[in-house]
Amino acid sequence: MKILFIHQNFPGQFKHLAPALVERGHEVVSLTLRVKEPGTWKGVRLVPYELKRAPSKGLHPWLVDFETKLLRAESCFAAARKLRDGGFTPDVIVAHPGWGEPMFLRDLWPTARIGLYCELYYTNRDTDVGFDPEFPKAEKETDAIRLRLKNLNNTMHRDVADMGISPTQFQAATYPEEWQDIISVIHDGIDTNVVKPNPEATFELPDGRVLSRDDEVVTFVNRNLEPYRGYHVFMRALPRLLKERPNAQVLIVGGDEVSYGAAPPKGQTWKQIFIDEVRGRIPTPDWERVHFLGKVPYGNFLSMLQITRAHVYLTYPFVLSWSLIEAMSIGAPIVASDTAPLQEVITDEETGLLFPFFDGERMVAQISRVLDDAALRDQMGASARALAIEGYDLESRCLPRQLAWIDELFAKTPGPIKV
Repeated sequence: MKILFIHQNFPGQFKHLAPALVERGHEVVSLTLRVKEPGTWKGVRLVPYELKRAPSKGLHPWLVDFETKLLRAESCFAAARKLRDGGFTPDVIVAHPGWGEPMFLRDLWPTARIGLYCELYYTNRDTDVGFDPEFPKAEKETDAIRLRLKNLNNTMHRDVADMGISPTQFQAATYPEEWQDIISVIHDGIDTNVVKPNPEATFELPDGRVLSRDDEVVTFVNRNLEPYRGYHVFMRALPRLLKERPNAQVLIVGGDEVSYGAAPPKGQTWKQIFIDEVRGRIPTPDWERVHFLGKVPYGNFLSMLQITRAHVYLTYPFVLSWSLIEAMSIGAPIVASDTAPLQEVITDEETGLLFPFFDGERMVAQISRVLDDAALRDQMGASARALAIEGYDLESRCLPRQLAWIDELFAKTPGPIKV
């Protein structure tokens, strides 16, 4: 079988699936913006493409988002045409459509079966839109219009999709009815044999101090520190947490950029905005127990989770972070926001403790509860790991299901070109 992966930052969500298909003996190729020169990665032939033109100036703001996706689709189409003219015809195309790239590939390869990674459909029903009243949209009355236009990309891709794959029930449920019959819910998978408890783990702070499971460690992780993942709620609760827990060491992981949602005011970062908001209420000796670690190597990240006594995770009703399932796999005691994506994996007092997203006082109370109760920590950590193994283990569950999904996709009759 010849399989083509499309992802602007390959391998992305396909980091396990693509090499597994190589091991099966399939010819696997990826079109990606991530590399500048052709090469290979774990047996996958990497074919770079580059953007052909810059975005238009003076375009109507409601069309800017779609134009960026159209430009990528055009550029990906041009690179794919070179592949075709060089003799490559895929049996299966697996693509993340979020940046627009696979939009026109049905026209190029009408016999290919196309499977799409369905990460999120934009809707104002029970999702991130309008969830946080502190950050309202400038034009609330036009939200529905803006989202419909943002979904032009999803609409165009429904016409080329033979099957879809989504990592969680919450994410799959954001898609409208016409998508539901083609989406399979299969998580990307966690290697629970690597991401596991380690009673002997230690974590070295930037100043050289070494923490272990003997220390009262509280952890908070974002890819980037921003409101979508509850950074503002956590920071505003920090003065109370530090006062009530005089021995706690608070480890905060995350960058200064923006992964989701609105950018901060020009020249500022969300990280510093909320540091400035709370710093005056935190005595210096307490502040010295707060450690901003930036982005850390993966091994250090795992060590940190292996020593934590309370791992705090918040999110808007949005895409669930890999880091949450990784924390569960490690058996970390979790304190999490009671939002829809979490309800899929965290059962209160079983696999973690829940609190209302905006209730910082309740969050601190739940953190204190888990810090004070070793038996509860052990019980919740064991239950969380058991759930991670049962539902999200890479080798025994997720990867076999992904491979079966590929086989099912290959057996499909390709859909028609719609004009």
